[in-house]
Amino acid sequence: MARKVAVIGAGVSGLISLKCCVEEGLEPTCFERTEDIGGLWRFKEHVEDGRASIYHSVITNTSKEMSCFSDFPMPEDFPNFLHNSKLLEYFRIFAKKFDLLKYIQFQTTVLSVKKLPDFPSSGQWEVVTQSHGQERREVFDAVMVCSGHHIIPNIPLDSFPGIEKFKGQYFHSRQYKHPVGFEGKRILVIGIGNSAADIAAELSKKAAQVFISTRHGSWVMSRISEDGYPWDMVFHTRFSSMLRNVLPRTVVKWMTEQQLNQWFNHENYGLEPQNKYLMKEPILNDDLPSRILYGAIKVKPRIKALTETAAIFEDDTVEEDIDVIVFATGYTFSFPFLEDSLVSVENNMVSLYKFMFPPQLEKPTLACIGLIQPLGSIFPTVELQARWVTRVFKGLCSLPSKNTMMADIINRNEKRTDLFGKSQSQILQTNYVDYLDELALEIGAKPDIASLLFKDPKLAVKLYFGPCNSYQYRLVGPGKWEGARNAIFTQKQRILKPLKTRALKHSSRFPSPFLLKVLGLFTLIVAFFFHFQWF
Repeated sequence: MARKVAVIGAGVSGLISLKCCVEEGLEPTCFERTEDIGGLWRFKEHVEDGRASIYHSVITNTSKEMSCFSDFPMPEDFPNFLHNSKLLEYFRIFAKKFDLLKYIQFQTTVLSVKKLPDFPSSGQWEVVTQSHGQERREVFDAVMVCSGHHIIPNIPLDSFPGIEKFKGQYFHSRQYKHPVGFEGKRILVIGIGNSAADIAAELSKKAAQVFISTRHGSWVMSRISEDGYPWDMVFHTRFSSMLRNVLPRTVVKWMTEQQLNQWFNHENYGLEPQNKYLMKEPILNDDLPSRILYGAIKVKPRIKALTETAAIFEDDTVEEDIDVIVFATGYTFSFPFLEDSLVSVENNMVSLYKFMFPPQLEKPTLACIGLIQPLGSIFPTVELQARWVTRVFKGLCSLPSKNTMMADIINRNEKRTDLFGKSQSQILQTNYVDYLDELALEIGAKPDIASLLFKDPKLAVKLYFGPCNSYQYRLVGPGKWEGARNAIFTQKQRILKPLKTRALKHSSRFPSPFLLKVLGLFTLIVAFFFHFQWF
C-alpha cells in the first residue's frame, strides 16, 4: 500500500490531489516549480518557460455551480462565469480551508521520475528535484502527475509556405496578454478554438481589421442558455445525456445542428463546421457573432501561402497589408521528467487507462490527473480522477489486467474518433456525464437514482433532470458529505444571487419543461419494461 505520494504541480489538479491524499490518509508532497498555486489560472504579465500562460481577459467557459469542488460550493456572491482572478481566489480559499499549502514545496522543479530497480515488487519511484540550485533525491510510493497540458505551443510552420518571408510580427497565442499595442493593425488569427475566438474578438475592438483563418470551422455557443441560465446547467443533465446516448446518432446530430443554428446561422457567418456531424467541442463566445456581423472580424478559409505582407487563402482570395499573425493552433503535451514509454501518444491515441494509468506498469503507482478534455468542466472531472487514483494507491480499488486495460484504451479511442474526429486537438476529448459516472462507479460514489425514486423522489428528479453537478458524487460512498443534498437544492439561489443586484418582486423559474419530464418518465418506464423483458 502506497503511503508517500509525490504530487507534481500545484494547479487545480495538484490542489485537489493533495486534498484527496490527505482524506485517504496518505502523505503527499507537492512540487511546484513557481512561487505560487493556481497553475494555468494564475495570470502573469510575462510568459514563463515550463508554465501555462493565459491572457488577462480569460473567463471560465463553465459556470461556478458546475465547476466547484464537490464538497466546497463557491461563494454565493461570485459571478456565474469567473474571471481568472476570481477563480484563483476560490482556489486560495479552498487551499486555506483544507490547509493544503503546508504540503507544497514552491520553486522546486521535478527533473526526473524513475522506477526503482525493485519496482515490480515495491512499485516505488525515485523523484529528483531541484530547488535554488540544489538537487535532491527522494523515494515515493506513488506519483500523481498534475503538471497540465497547455505548456508546449504547437506552431506548425511547415503548413504555412512563405512564413519565412513574412515581414510582420507572428507569435503563438500563448504569448498574447492584452490588446495594448495592436491598435490600428490588420491582424490574422489562425485557428478556431476558444483562444482564437477570444483573442480575435478582443483585438477587433482596437485593430483596424481582424481575420480568422479556419480549416474546418466550428459551432459557436453562448454562455447564456434558457431563461438566461448558464449553458452547462441546461446542457449537462442525466436526462439529456441519456437522450444523446439512446437516440440514433443522425437524430442527435440533426437536433444539435438545429439548436446551435437558432442563435445564428453558422453557414451565413462562414463558421459552419466542415464535418458538422462530429461532436467536437464548440466555441463558447458571446461576442464573436456580433463582431462578424458588423465586419470587425472576417472569417477566411485555410491559408495557402504567405508573402512578405499578405496572406493567400485556399479560395484564392488575398488579404494585403497583414501586420500581425497569431497562431492559435493549440498545444502538444510533454512530460520531460518521465520516461517516454510511460505516457506515449501514437496514432493520435494516448495510451493511458481511462486517461490516467499507464497500463504496462507492474504496479499501478503512477497516474496522470487532468490529462483530459471533457465536454464540460475540468474541475469536477479531475476531482473524481484524484478520488479514484488515491484509493487505488491505498489498495482499496484495483485495476484490471494489462490486456483488459489495453482493450479499453483501444475501444475508447475508436469511440472518441467516431464522435469527435481524428484531429490532434481531439485526442483528449470525452463525454462529460458518462465519464464522471464511470469514475464515480469505481469508488462507489455514483448515486442510485432508481432506488432514490422510492426513498427520496424529489432528490431523484433533481438528479435526473437537473444539472449534473459535482455535489451528486458526495451523496453516497467514501467521502460522503452531509451537505450534498442541501447544496443540490440551493444551487438556484447561488446562481441568482450575483444577478439580483436590483431587487424585483417577480420570481424567476428554473428551466425544467414539463414535457421533458413527462418524456423522461416515459423513457424510464420503457427502459424498465425492456430490462425485465430481457432479464
